[in-house]
Amino acid sequence: MIEFYKYQGTGNDFIMIDDRSGNFNLSADEREKLCDRRFGIGADGLILLQKDPEFDFRMVYHNADGQEGSMCGNGGRCTVKFAHDLGVFEKETRFIAVDGPHDASVNGTIVSLKMIDVPRISIEDGLDFADTGSPHVVVFKENIQECDVYQEGRAIRYSDYWLKRGGVNVNFVQLILKNEIYVRTYERGVEDETFSCGTGVTASALVCSKIKDLKSPVKINTKGGELEVAFEVNSTGKFQNIYLIGPALKVFKGVF
Repeated sequence: MIEFYKYQGTGNDFIMIDDRSGNFNLSADEREKLCDRRFGIGADGLILLQKDPEFDFRMVYHNADGQEGSMCGNGGRCTVKFAHDLGVFEKETRFIAVDGPHDASVNGTIVSLKMIDVPRISIEDGLDFADTGSPHVVVFKENIQECDVYQEGRAIRYSDYWLKRGGVNVNFVQLILKNEIYVRTYERGVEDETFSCGTGVTASALVCSKIKDLKSPVKINTKGGELEVAFEVNSTGKFQNIYLIGPALKVFKGVF
């Protein structure tokens, strides 16, 4: 019997496993079955919280397809809240993930997660691109509610250009107010639209800062709720001190 927890951050939901003992050894197929919404627990991903000799903990993220994935921003925030709830730290923490070290803090249900620096926004296959720990392209839309995120996102994610590069996440963005945007994301690994994507909204905010002159902090609306992305831009145009800020909540616990 393995104990698990379900956490969600603006509707991006995860199976959380306390693996500080290092005994979790399910296969990729078994992890995928656990994430299935009809025949398993159901989640956008599965995350292991493990010990690390140099950090408060290690985050190991698996996509809903069971494969270990690149950095997940909302997953990172949920892992921070999970570690906080387990008593690993009190207010501030430093942990290691697949893309390197991260600092974070918890204030009630709000988790502030420092993301990796982003040296530049580039153009890839005609689209604005940013790597925020996971690769993301940004597509601007006038009426985002009418966008077919699944079909349009899938077409870009599985295009020849991106297949040769391991695929990409696709964000559809509409400007709402001067410093507010709405983001819908097709996520690689989930292979569908999710209610929210942390690295995706981060990429969208940075692209909007460069292309649309939005200032920090940028308010983000998603299907699952509201997030905020704060950042600084240095003299070379590098984005640094990037923080993804928003709620992370425990939904329930159980055993399988």
